[in-house]
Amino acid sequence: MAKNGIEVGINTRLAHSGNNPHDYFGFVNPPVVHASTVLFANAATMAARNQKYTYGTRATPTTDALAQAIDGLEGSAGTILVPSGLAAVTVPLLGFVSAGDHILIVDSVYHPTRNFADTMLRRMGVEVEYYHPHVGAGIAALIKPNTKVVFTESPASNTFEMQDIPAIAKAAHAAGAIVMMDNTWATPLYFRPLDHGVDISIHAATKYPAGHSDVLLGTVSANAACWEQLRETFFTLGCCAGPDDVYQVLRGLRTMGVRLEHHQRSALAIAGWLESQPGVARVLHPALPSHPDHQLWKRDFSGASGVFSIVLAGGGQAQQHAFLDALKIFGLGYSWGGYESLAVPVWLGDRVVAKGPYDGPLIRLQIGLEDIEDLKADLAHGLTAAAAA
Repeated sequence: MAKNGIEVGINTRLAHSGNNPHDYFGFVNPPVVHASTVLFANAATMAARNQKYTYGTRATPTTDALAQAIDGLEGSAGTILVPSGLAAVTVPLLGFVSAGDHILIVDSVYHPTRNFADTMLRRMGVEVEYYHPHVGAGIAALIKPNTKVVFTESPASNTFEMQDIPAIAKAAHAAGAIVMMDNTWATPLYFRPLDHGVDISIHAATKYPAGHSDVLLGTVSANAACWEQLRETFFTLGCCAGPDDVYQVLRGLRTMGVRLEHHQRSALAIAGWLESQPGVARVLHPALPSHPDHQLWKRDFSGASGVFSIVLAGGGQAQQHAFLDALKIFGLGYSWGGYESLAVPVWLGDRVVAKGPYDGPLIRLQIGLEDIEDLKADLAHGLTAAAAA
């Protein structure tokens, strides 16, 4: 991306994107605008809505700053900001499917996405079907005349299979369907969905953009063909994010590059170490050469974040819980992308076609910003406890 006609690197872009300080008297950060009512100069302007800002739900200088920064990272025609990562999933789905439509969703999708599809979308009369993450171009055989959306997530939530996104997008577009992708794991720093044929890119900005486990926010970015419909859906639903949360995510964005580098470096070091540890059957991390989809990750992605899973060598819930309960540094908590390391048990009981098999129970790890040796020691305690359970 160019700034003032000069090509600059990603960390420079993150530091300077989204707003011009000289638009705000030279202050480096944009103002946090708390807005509902916006006044019009006169009745004619009000009738025509002929001014940049008309009401707080639609846009403010604060939301514009973050949306413009995300557009620069995504290469998108426009971005909406919503109150959570889950809202970033549900708003575009509500905008692009109707009763009688068919939607294809990867079977390894984030569970709340599946829950929304299986409850609200089905209740609305949408036909929901799940496909295997390794389907690739074979998804063409699953597409029906009424298929409107193919919903992807790569790597897979919790099990980290890679999808051939360009092949899926090509097949979907040939049939007139659009492609949505939850790209929270990689962020646009390590994978730009729209460059690979995706129409709508979805992120839980709660995770790496915010980075401090204290903000809920979602972003949805669309290409030119889908932007107007996405924007109108956003306006219709009134599902807007609060200004303080938007500001916090914009603030977090400034350091996302350096934080992601640390997450990636630590996670790869720990994942590689775990492969050699007794009690670990498999490490599910696509950036490891041992991962069956490593070449696909290497082809399309420029980096990896700090989240992956391990498969314990046998046992069941007792071993899984013993491992988790022995951890002292890793917290037991949902979400990820913050500064602290986390661990959660993985449940695959909702899967339809991507069930495994796996040699033992799964545990998802978020590698935070702590020292690697401390994290290794904590995981070693967990493995010892699991073996004794």
